[in-house]
Amino acid sequence: MTSIAAWLLTICGISLVGIGGFFVLARPALLPEDARFMNSTRREISDAVPGLGRWLRRVFWVLGGYVAATGFLVLYVANTGLRAGSAGALAILALSGVASLAWMTTVNFLIRSDFKWALLCLDLVWALGLLLAAAAL
Repeated sequence: MTSIAAWLLTICGISLVGIGGFFVLARPALLPEDARFMNSTRREISDAVPGLGRWLRRVFWVLGGYVAATGFLVLYVANTGLRAGSAGALAILALSGVASLAWMTTVNFLIRSDFKWALLCLDLVWALGLLLAAAAL
């Protein structure tokens, strides 16, 4: 059962690396959902704060790096400590899931993001992996 759990959490780690890569390489400063949340248009926001787009790109570079780093660490812990049956690895994966993906999902629901359901599905994969790993301990 631990190997299935490790595979599920590996999928989550790879997904986080991908999300981080998207933030670093491809995420625009403002998505349509961002402007929608602010009851504005991207044009109105850009006109009101001319440097915002450039600044947000840099913020998303940093954020993406952290998301990817979390994904790499999840990959490592899931494929070393979790496969070895370490309760400490399970605890770290649970805490990192809450602090990263679950929190990102919560905020995406708060802002009515277009990505909220995809993130929730990934949360469910993570939770299933944790449950399977806990059952195998």
